[in-house]
Amino acid sequence: MADTNRAVEKLQGKFAASILEVKEDRGDWIVTVKKEEIIAVLAFLKTECAFSMLTDVTAIDYLGKFEERFMMVYQLTSVAHKDRIRIKAPVSESDCRIESATQAFASANWLEREVFDLFGITFDKHPDLRRILMTPDWVGHPLRKDYPLQGPDREPYKGRLS
Repeated sequence: MADTNRAVEKLQGKFAASILEVKEDRGDWIVTVKKEEIIAVLAFLKTECAFSMLTDVTAIDYLGKFEERFMMVYQLTSVAHKDRIRIKAPVSESDCRIESATQAFASANWLEREVFDLFGITFDKHPDLRRILMTPDWVGHPLRKDYPLQGPDREPYKGRLS
């Protein structure tokens, strides 16, 4: 925990203008940054703060709750210090794109493809951005909150038939 505190202090010192929020929740530090700085922040945490492992990349759909509809979430782990930190970056629906974290962590590749497939967020400079779970001809992004519950062109579920 002390190492994460130092990492957050270093981030605040180097990226003060890019940090939107810093909070601690149940022992985990969560830092929200402007999406334009996501690669610089991730690379800094990797090289300067020993957060050498990107363990997860996902998104949250806040449909109708905030100006920026989506929130990208990156979970980093410091194996050396047995610590973690969560980095978040808001993404608007009108400009639904962010730089690919593969520039800092190769492990982001398939995780970003999953987010692209299910949420429709585009990752600039991604080496192979294409669907990974849904078929290439699938219409829409199933984890968006405004996606039809039964999928496109499907008859509504009627429950168990007796």
